[in-house]
This record gives sequence, structure tokens and C-alpha cells, in this order.
Amino acid sequence: MEKKKVYSGVRATGRLHLGNYLGAIKGMLALQDEYDCIFSVVDLHAITTPYDVKSLRASVGHVLLDYLGAGLDPGKCLIEIQSKTPHAELSYLLSTIYPVARLEDLPTYKDKKAQHPKYVNMGLLYYPVLMAADILLYKAELGPVGIDQEPHLEVAREIARKFNKMFGQTFPEPKRFATPGEYVPSIMGTGKMSKTVEGSYITLADDLEMIRRRLAKAPTDSGKVGGDIPEMGGVANLFTLLKLFGTEDMVKNFVQDYREKKIRYAELKGVLAEVIYKEIKPIQERRRGYEENPVLVERIIEEHTEKCREIALMTMREVKSKMGLL
Repeated sequence: MEKKKVYSGVRATGRLHLGNYLGAIKGMLALQDEYDCIFSVVDLHAITTPYDVKSLRASVGHVLLDYLGAGLDPGKCLIEIQSKTPHAELSYLLSTIYPVARLEDLPTYKDKKAQHPKYVNMGLLYYPVLMAADILLYKAELGPVGIDQEPHLEVAREIARKFNKMFGQTFPEPKRFATPGEYVPSIMGTGKMSKTVEGSYITLADDLEMIRRRLAKAPTDSGKVGGDIPEMGGVANLFTLLKLFGTEDMVKNFVQDYREKKIRYAELKGVLAEVIYKEIKPIQERRRGYEENPVLVERIIEEHTEKCREIALMTMREVKSKMGLL
């Protein structure tokens, strides 16, 4: 029986943070033993927002090392760099059957326009079509991504349905593989953890002291305690992180302290820093081993990219043939 195919990727915009780890990579780790998985460093997506040309290649390398450090096994999955395979070519073909108005209505496009009002480009509008091509190039059925990416996955499903209707059955309709950390909040109190929002994140590279410093800046509204844990804001986000990384007893004890107005936020942040570091320390140690062996990493990526290219070219031949281009 043929295994289901899985695809996911992370933008090459620097070191990965806890949101990437919990929302995507933990899903990758859960799936690599059971399915045919391809995981990508999506550098083409990275250039849709302001970036430093000189540091882009270094960012690609950082994500690759973070992948390997986190536990992606080169013997169980394929790891590629997006720009090395024909993602962009497929995305153009798919864009010819998808309406512009639908892309303009997506909340992620509106958010990025507001975030970078002087850098609104066609690539930004086109982002969901490229993401659809990323997934459909390998005919993936599952994607371990955060819940904020669900609107983009719906675009991929719509494109797959329309292509199949116009040209014959070709693509599956991909579904999201949810993880417990599908939405990791910013430590600054509002929004999600994001590499493009300074101060909102904790990276997989942070040592214990750095994690403490980052959490120390998290707002707590310390005068408002007692009753139920708030649903939004800095306190809510600290408790969300504690639930993701701590034990049930830790959560129970701090919830009780909050309700009884005995909570000490410095203690909560200290415990949270320790449990986060406990989880990411082995990742840092594994990463260091790969970092010290660049020849091995280069060989893995070259071999995997070649295998991905072979799979992708089969899809491209089928798509071009059905569209009358071959």
C-alpha cells in the first residue's frame, strides 16, 4: 500500500523559533516515520518581504541545520531547498486558473501589506499560489503547518479542484496536520510568535540566560490577578507556553497561585525558561554536530534535492501535457 505524501516548509528568514518548532517541525517529526515526507527551506517565500541579499544564503543554512538538529532524519525524509526545484514554474501554470480577487481577500495578504506598506509586491499577493505549488508539486496529502496557514491550504485545495476539473484528475486536496502547538503566541502579549516581529520570539539557538532575558520583557498586568486565567494578553501567553513545555503539575500549581492571588511572575518566568531550555538543549547539541561536519550536510542536501527534482519533473511533465504544453 502506497504511503501518504507529506510536504511542509519554513521560510529562510533566520534561525527558527518556538513557533516554527511547535507549529511545523514537531509535526514533521511525528510524520517522518510513517509517510513519504519532503520538507523544504522555502527561500522563494523569504524574498516576498524585505530581506538582506547577503544574509539569505546564511539563513538557508541556518534552517537546514535547525531541521537536522531538531531531529529530521535524512534516512526517513527528504530535505530540499525550494529554489532548486521547479516550484516557481508550477506556480505560474497554476496562477493562470486562479482569480486575483480571491488572493486580495486573504487575511495574510492584508496583514503583510499593513506590516510592510512600502514593500507590497506581486510576490506577496502570489504567495498562496506558490505555497499551493510547493505542496502540489509533490502531490502531498498532508501538511504539518500552523493554524494561521489554513487559509493558504484552502487556496491549495481550491486550485487542485479547479485543475482537476479543467484538465483531469491530477492533484489530491491537501489537509493540515495539526500539532498541539499549532498557534504559539508572541511573548510580547499580542499576536503570534514571528521572526519578523522583534521581541516576539524565542529561537532554538537561545541559551538559558537569553531565554530568561526574553521572558523578563513579557508583559504580565501584575495588578490583575485572581479568578480564571485571562484568555488574551501577556499572562495568557505565558500560561500557554507553560502548557506546551511544562508538566501538568507545574500548570496546576501556577493556576492555583493565580486564582489565590499568590502568583509571582518572576518565578513563573524562571520555571518557564528552564523547561523551554530543557527541550531545546538537545536540539542545539545535535545541530552543533552537523555544523561541525559541513561536508556531510552538503552531501545530504545535494542528494535529497536531486531526488526531489526527479519527483517534481514527473509532476511537471504530467501538468504540461494535460495543459497542452507538451
